[in-house]
Amino acid sequence: MDIVRNADGTLVVPVQHERPDVTENNTDISSNAAETAATRTDALLSTRVLHPGEGGYDEALAEWDLQQNPGREPVISTATGREQAMTLVHAIATSPDHAVASAIETLQDPKASGEALRFVLIGGVHSVEAFATEVAEAKGGDPIPAHQMTKIIGEVLAKLDE
Repeated sequence: MDIVRNADGTLVVPVQHERPDVTENNTDISSNAAETAATRTDALLSTRVLHPGEGGYDEALAEWDLQQNPGREPVISTATGREQAMTLVHAIATSPDHAVASAIETLQDPKASGEALRFVLIGGVHSVEAFATEVAEAKGGDPIPAHQMTKIIGEVLAKLDE
């Protein structure tokens, strides 16, 4: 099952529960073994909705991004791409209407900016926090909270992949 990114930034991720050990004392007795196996499998597989800021969200978002283009070359961040990415997320975060599409239109090199943001995302929560601090130092203001930064990165990457 693939990870699904909702319009509000939440991610629906598959969750594999551990299968309980089967012993003689706790085995199911069923006349239909195939039905029992299917029921156990269904019980073991489920989904969970992750919100920006929740544990595991950054990793799931990086995995979702990889799913969008599994043949993508390894991510490389350039100085120009990183600078544009910082300007982009700052503009989106401070925009009253949170206009992702119009902010992306101002980029000179959208691909380089996307690669820089992917590079941040792959680094996990500490990388996102460090990037938020770097944006605040370069553009002014307080650092964007990591959960908000991750959500903005997800929105930008989704828009760039359209």
